[in-house]
Amino acid sequence: MAPGRRVERVAALIRKETSELLINGIRDERVHQGLISITEVEVSGDLQHCKIFVSVLADADCKAQVMEGLQAASGFLRGELGRRLQMRRAPEVVFHLDRGLEKGASVLGLLGDLERERQERGEIPAGSDDAQNSHDNERS
Repeated sequence: MAPGRRVERVAALIRKETSELLINGIRDERVHQGLISITEVEVSGDLQHCKIFVSVLADADCKAQVMEGLQAASGFLRGELGRRLQMRRAPEVVFHLDRGLEKGASVLGLLGDLERERQERGEIPAGSDDAQNSHDNERS
């Protein structure tokens, strides 16, 4: 098996097992204060280091506590991953907060605000789909 393919396979297995452990294995209450989604898993080529990117649906204080709980559980996770994946040496696990979903939601919110402002002022810029539809309706 090609080395790159092996790393991808290990990353997918780590993602699966970590998801299971987040639901059933970690007893730290801090981890269960928010809704956690694993967005990405990166494993180094030598399989010794693993970055797990998570999105946490909670307020800022709860997010911080969830991340503290995840970091505190990283040793437990490393041991469980080694056992479940039958690895001689399990990778060191580090969690990172992925803010991509937050940024996407923020951008969508801003676009929605702009659209509402335009509608309130009756502005429809030329060349937009809305302007074309208005022009087509006038001809009919």
